[in-house]
Amino acid sequence: MIIVADSGSTKTDWVLGDVSVGTKGINPVRDTKEEILRVISTELVPRLCLLFSNNGANLPIDEIYFYGAGCIDPYSQTVHDALQTHFPNTEIHVYSDMLGAARGLCGNQEGIACILGTGSNSCLCQGGEIQQNISPLGYILGDEGSGAVLGRLFLSEMLKGDLKELWQRFQWNYHLETTDIINNVYRQPQPNRFLASIVPFIKDHSYNPKVKKLLVAEFTRFLQRNVVPYGRPDLPVNFAGGVAYNFQTEIALACRKCSLQMGKIIDRPGYNLWKYHRNVF
Repeated sequence: MIIVADSGSTKTDWVLGDVSVGTKGINPVRDTKEEILRVISTELVPRLCLLFSNNGANLPIDEIYFYGAGCIDPYSQTVHDALQTHFPNTEIHVYSDMLGAARGLCGNQEGIACILGTGSNSCLCQGGEIQQNISPLGYILGDEGSGAVLGRLFLSEMLKGDLKELWQRFQWNYHLETTDIINNVYRQPQPNRFLASIVPFIKDHSYNPKVKKLLVAEFTRFLQRNVVPYGRPDLPVNFAGGVAYNFQTEIALACRKCSLQMGKIIDRPGYNLWKYHRNVF
């Protein structure tokens, strides 16, 4: 039995064929080994037990392929060790979420794969491996087009007055004052998650010309800084992630502005990755 995990900073999908279970996101750059062990022991293991309780079988898991944000050397070893603790007889493989997006979007074909979720990233890939990658740098120095950056830009525009017509509606939805927003961004842990939590509101108001302009401008910025430098306008640009999935129209406009071909857009690559490791994708 193979489990493929697709993990972002916010959530993790553990895919077993046509079914999957969800847990909190795991990011070893951000999370301690103790926190990762807690997610596995209190969220993953009980849900796997529930999943298989109907047939009464304690099914062995032969391999786990974990693709996650922050899973680069030396941090990936933390995820490996935490999983091995709970699955001692299982072969564990830990890879970056960027490699997961590349394999989930392009398989073994040459292509450009992008992630637009809580964070953002891109690569040029071929044969199921990354050939070139421009460092995303995180939501302070980079992560253009990500949920965290979209949330930051939107809040800035709204609080400084350019989108003041949405302020009352925003307060009604989130029950936040300006001081609450400042506290969440500057004083609370994981501000990127808080900023990305604004994305559903942005989506609901993407009909607003100012919001649409902000979205297209930021996705254009993502492409200019993270895709155009590969110098491969002949290849379609493929996307994975909740932000990409929810703003397909705006991404298409940005691709047109950059003279790029938009390829496929999927919400989560987990099922495609499971098929990839079963040699059916």
